[in-house]
Amino acid sequence: MADSHAVDIESLARQLREDMAAADSPPAPLATGFPIVIAQVGELTRNVDPAEYVPQHVAIGPYHRTTDSPHLARDGEKLRCLAAVMSAATAGMTLEVYLDELARIEARARSCYAHTFEHLDGAEFVRMLLLDACYLLVRFARLAARRWNAGVASGGGGGSQALAAAGGAMEAVAVVRDALYLAENQIPFFVVDKVHRLTVPDTAESAADAIASYVRELLRRQQYSVATPAVAAPPGPGNLLHLLHLHLTPVVLSPPAVTVAGGSGKRRFGRWRTATEYHCAGVGFRPRPLGGKGGARSILDVRLDARAGALEIPHLNIDAETWRLLRNLMALEQSNPSAAGSHVTAYCVFVSQLACTPRDVELLSRRGVIAHGMGSHGEVAELFADLCKGVVFGADGNYLHATWLAMEGRFRSRPRRWAAWLMLKYFSNPWLAVGLAAAAAGLVCTVVQAVFSVLSYTPGGT
Repeated sequence: MADSHAVDIESLARQLREDMAAADSPPAPLATGFPIVIAQVGELTRNVDPAEYVPQHVAIGPYHRTTDSPHLARDGEKLRCLAAVMSAATAGMTLEVYLDELARIEARARSCYAHTFEHLDGAEFVRMLLLDACYLLVRFARLAARRWNAGVASGGGGGSQALAAAGGAMEAVAVVRDALYLAENQIPFFVVDKVHRLTVPDTAESAADAIASYVRELLRRQQYSVATPAVAAPPGPGNLLHLLHLHLTPVVLSPPAVTVAGGSGKRRFGRWRTATEYHCAGVGFRPRPLGGKGGARSILDVRLDARAGALEIPHLNIDAETWRLLRNLMALEQSNPSAAGSHVTAYCVFVSQLACTPRDVELLSRRGVIAHGMGSHGEVAELFADLCKGVVFGADGNYLHATWLAMEGRFRSRPRRWAAWLMLKYFSNPWLAVGLAAAAAGLVCTVVQAVFSVLSYTPGGT
């Protein structure tokens, strides 16, 4: 026929067999001891606010090192960091040694990414790893900074402090935001550790300990955490965001098993009520201090004081970077549910449902639980309400599950709600309380007078 054409059945069948064999082959194993996968954020989550996941100052790793954004490569600055690291290295260390050692772990580093990056050949990939590792060491590892100062002081160099402060405080904030907070903008931490050990093999401080000191000081200054986890213990951090994540582990991670009445054996979980709803049910809110005896280790350490009927929540300072940090920590957990857990996601679900209306934000601000400098409570409530959109989360592994059950029981208790309603309606205003007390006293006096009047007319009455 006129519209007929030939199909090479044999070639097509051979191609399909090859494709099926490739599809059946097992995926490349993850790097041994470092199970954290560096993956792109899912579209459902990214679409809420794409800018929260994209670097604006510097690209770390392969995801954002593209020709579309050449300014993010920062190759000039990274080359200066490479020179600084080599100046701090022990005698005899050469550039060829760095490249050879990183070439040996190239396949291991590639296996830590969810994508293969076939467009990057071996030489380009190793070059990227070396430059990025040196950049991170100079920016965040204090040991490397001290050694660099000592190495370049005689040569008239400005020192690591001058480089780290180049461009002013705004650049320093941008570096922290891009290199520490973004889930996609990462390289495997064992690459950073390899460069660190090649540079200062005689030091007792690991790269994890050196950078963790910076992270710990940053989190304490922002009042997010005062924890001191053993970051150098095996398997160690998977990347810089994971190192930060290790400082936000709640004290209680394994809630007791709870079953639904009737013996179904399934864990019951639902939405958190809003702060206003809990308040109307008689639940109080108060800030829980960080550190000290009985204090919280991080903002995740939420606790219910059952005796006082108050929910103790660590104070949360909200600024422009709070949402970016929380969203990317959740993205890390979404890509690594087994290795990273889901406790940051559980906390974000909690606060996003607790403070999703302007009245809730106003109440929690008045109680000292949250503080913000944004335009209005409504703006903050909207950001809270959008925090967990597109995030997958279930009851399993939720460290706040027991707290939710206790709060739900208090909310559904009618006597507690009636008592709370009376307190809010009549006893929150002192004049109404005084009037109600006077009315109650008058009623009691009237009843007593009536009883004595009746007794005075009965036989034997006095």
